[in-house]
Amino acid sequence: MSSLASWPLSEPALIWSAAAAIVAAIVVPYALRFRARHRRDHERKAEAAQLGIDKPMAQFPYVDPALCLGCGACVTACPEGDVLGLVGGTATVINGLRCVGHGRCEEACPVGAITVGLGDLRSRADMPQVDEWHETDTPGLFLAGEVGGLALVRNAMSQGRRVVDRIAERRQGQPAASAGVVDVLIVGAGPAGLASALACTERGLTHRVLEQEADLGGSLLHYPRKKMVLLQPIELPLHGRIDKEEFQKEHFLELMEGLVARHSLDVRFSEKARSVERRDDGTFEVKTVAGTAHEARHVILALGRRGTPRKLGVPGEELSKVMYRLIDAESYKDQKVLVVGGGDSAVEAAVGLAHQPGNEVTLSYRRDKLVRIKKKNEERLAPLLASGRIKPVFGSQVAEVTPDRVRLKVGTEVQELENDYVFVFAGGEPPFEFLKKCGVRFGGPAAAEASP
Repeated sequence: MSSLASWPLSEPALIWSAAAAIVAAIVVPYALRFRARHRRDHERKAEAAQLGIDKPMAQFPYVDPALCLGCGACVTACPEGDVLGLVGGTATVINGLRCVGHGRCEEACPVGAITVGLGDLRSRADMPQVDEWHETDTPGLFLAGEVGGLALVRNAMSQGRRVVDRIAERRQGQPAASAGVVDVLIVGAGPAGLASALACTERGLTHRVLEQEADLGGSLLHYPRKKMVLLQPIELPLHGRIDKEEFQKEHFLELMEGLVARHSLDVRFSEKARSVERRDDGTFEVKTVAGTAHEARHVILALGRRGTPRKLGVPGEELSKVMYRLIDAESYKDQKVLVVGGGDSAVEAAVGLAHQPGNEVTLSYRRDKLVRIKKKNEERLAPLLASGRIKPVFGSQVAEVTPDRVRLKVGTEVQELENDYVFVFAGGEPPFEFLKKCGVRFGGPAAAEASP
C-alpha cells in the first residue's frame, strides 16, 4: 500500500530521468563528434597554413565571422571536400587551392555569411586589374574568362555575356562602325569567347573571333578525352538555359560547334594575336603573328591562364618521348610511364594511363603529399595507389631523361627508372607579358598602396 502511495511522487522524477537519458544519448555523442571534428579541422588548418594552401590562388570563399553561426552547412555543401572547416565555432578556409568556384557554400549558408569571389585584387601581382564590368584601364579593352581569375565554364560564359551587354549599352544611339571595323574583336574561342560572340549576335553587334588553335574550345581542347567539364546551370545567349551541370569534353565541344554553325559566328582559326593597340580615334588595331591586321571598336581578351606549358629544364627534356599534354590515354598500352606533377591534370593523366592494359605508371611530385586535387580525383586515385597500379614517388624531382630511362632526385639520392614516356604537368606560363603589352595593368604592393 505504501509503495502504491509513493508511486505518484516518483513519477515526475522518472520522467525527468528518462528525458535526461534521452538528451544525453543524443547530445553527448553529438558533442563528442563536434569536438573531434573541431580538433581535426584545427589540425588541418595548421597543416594547410604550413603548406601555404590556405591562401587564395583564384576564386575563394570569404567568410564574415560576425555573421557566421558555425552551423557547418557550407562545409557539408562543398563538393570538393575540405575547402572549408569549422575552427573555433566559425567556418574557416582550410584548403584554398581546392576551391573551383562552385558557390555551393554560398548558397547553403542560411545567413549570407559567405561570398565566393576574388576578394581584394589590388595586392595580387598575378591578377589583372579591371572594373566591375571587366574593363581594363584602357577604355574599350575588356577581359573575360579564366584570365580574370575565376574558374568554371559557367563563370567564363557569364562574364562574356556581361561584357557584351556593357558594350551594347555604350553603342546605343551611335552610328554604325566604318567599313572594315567590327564592333567587337574577341581574342580566344573558348567558352568566354564563344559566349561573347553569341551575345554580340543577340545584341546586333558585329564581331570577329581570333583563335590561335585550329579548332574551338580554348584550353578545353587540350583536356583528356572524355574529361568531364563542369558547367552548372547557365543562360546562354541565343540558346537558352542549360541545366546540365557536367558535360563530357567532346559533347560540350559539339554543342559549341553547333552554335557557331547555327548562328554563323565569325571565327577565324589559326590566327594568334600578337599585339593590341588603341589608336587616337579610340578604335583598336589587333595584329596577328601572321601579319594580318584587324580593326575594332572594342576588344575582349577571352584567354586562359595556362599559357605555354612550363618545362622542367633538365637534360633530355627535348626528347620526343617527353610531352606536356595527354589527350587520349587509350593510345598508351604496355608502357612504362612517368607522370610529373601534383595537380588535377597530373592525377587525371596518371589515373587514365593506369587503367590501360600493361602500363606501369609512376607519379613524381616534389612535395610530400598531394594537397591541391579535387575530391573526385582524390577518390579515383586512392584505390590505384593502394593496389600499386600507380606508384607514387613524393619529394622527388626529375634530374635527367634518357631514351630508355629517367632519373629522379629523391632527397640526396637518385633513383633510376626504366621509362618509355614522360608526361609533364608542371603548370603553364600565363600570358601576362602579352596582357601587359596590350595595356592591362596588374596588381601588387605598389597598386595596393596607391589605391584609396
